[in-house]
Amino acid sequence: MELDLNAYWMPFTPNRHFKSAPRIVVSAKDMFFTGDDGREILDGMSGLWCVSAGHRRQPIVDAVKAQLDRLDYAPAFQIGHPSAFMAAERIAALAPAGLDHVFFTCSGSEAFDSALRIALGYWRARRQGNRTVLIGRERAYHGVGFGGISVGGIPANRKAFGSLLPRVDHLRSTYVADQHAFARGEPEWGAHLADELEERIIPLHDPSNIAAVIVEPVMGSAGVFVPPKGYLQRLRAICDRHGILLIFDEVITGFGRLGKTFAADYFGVVPDMITFAKSVTNAVVPLGGVLVANAIHDTMMQGPAHAIELMHGYTYSGHPLATAAALATLDLHRDEELVARAARLAPYIENAVHGLRDVPNVVSIRNLGVIGAVELAPRPDAPGQRGYDVFVECFNQGVLARATGDILVFAPAFIAEHRHIDRMVDTLRAAITKVG
Repeated sequence: MELDLNAYWMPFTPNRHFKSAPRIVVSAKDMFFTGDDGREILDGMSGLWCVSAGHRRQPIVDAVKAQLDRLDYAPAFQIGHPSAFMAAERIAALAPAGLDHVFFTCSGSEAFDSALRIALGYWRARRQGNRTVLIGRERAYHGVGFGGISVGGIPANRKAFGSLLPRVDHLRSTYVADQHAFARGEPEWGAHLADELEERIIPLHDPSNIAAVIVEPVMGSAGVFVPPKGYLQRLRAICDRHGILLIFDEVITGFGRLGKTFAADYFGVVPDMITFAKSVTNAVVPLGGVLVANAIHDTMMQGPAHAIELMHGYTYSGHPLATAAALATLDLHRDEELVARAARLAPYIENAVHGLRDVPNVVSIRNLGVIGAVELAPRPDAPGQRGYDVFVECFNQGVLARATGDILVFAPAFIAEHRHIDRMVDTLRAAITKVG
């Protein structure tokens, strides 16, 4: 295919290298992309953690087409349309008890920044406007808004832009290599790492100044870091003791990735807000949102009835096509029991990825649910080069993985079969061996 590649500045991509040897896909179905050269590429990443039901599922396509025939767009400010209310009701019904309100956005980045605004607005409504300190975690990824980069903890995402929001602090990462390198699922060691919040950070800032603690239940974009057993439960207890909000960023884990609808269900921890996006529409139309606890929502429903309670929103909040896609996706999850299917797939993925422990240069393997990560030793003179070369080699061999520095990740759709997992792992083994 003849394409002029110059105009499009690609996100999170080494553009010069890509455009010297482009990887172009032109169609997709179920577990596979088709390249512009006609090759099938096994999608080992659910697109970008988001096509959890497989590509181009007909019920979702049909629902979006039908919605387009009825209503292409309606503003979310001051008027509404049916599918936005219907989708919010469905999502709230799936959420942990007490999170009964949904604020729609267009992406995970917007969902995260919206959650921060809601947290700050809540404390102002409670006449505690001094609560503006936000606590994130090292290696966290919360999107690319100013709030997400500030609270996030991936150095490469922060260094080019400096300090963006004031009054932000970070818990240490939960990953300790000599304890967790080849842990299966949740590591046994490390629950005490949550105590840093109470022992160092809260005394430093004083709880009366802290608005929220924000974590990914499982860190995804930084390379898959699974919390130690008991860690999230301790965070919840500490936040409760000091009256601090706890926010889970479930843009990756939401809607089944761990074999439960939300990671909050998997870990048995109910936060005060949950951000979501990605799998809620199977990536057919962009949609994100924030699930909000009743206490937060109800506190902000103050003042004259004609007054706007939250001065915030987006042109495309609750877009008709996006919410139609969400309803159809949730129907598909229900009808095909995809979350339960993910739960059944998880042990096979665990055993498959841990079978790579004997491969040269493999220094860590991590997994939980339908997620597996293999970390490689960095080259002394070029950190990240080995991982990128392995990613390219996997693609050349017909499998899409994801490289995060020297970490290779698989997170396939929930419709994956054992043969798909075998092909992903066998291809990764061959690619690591070839790249050296």
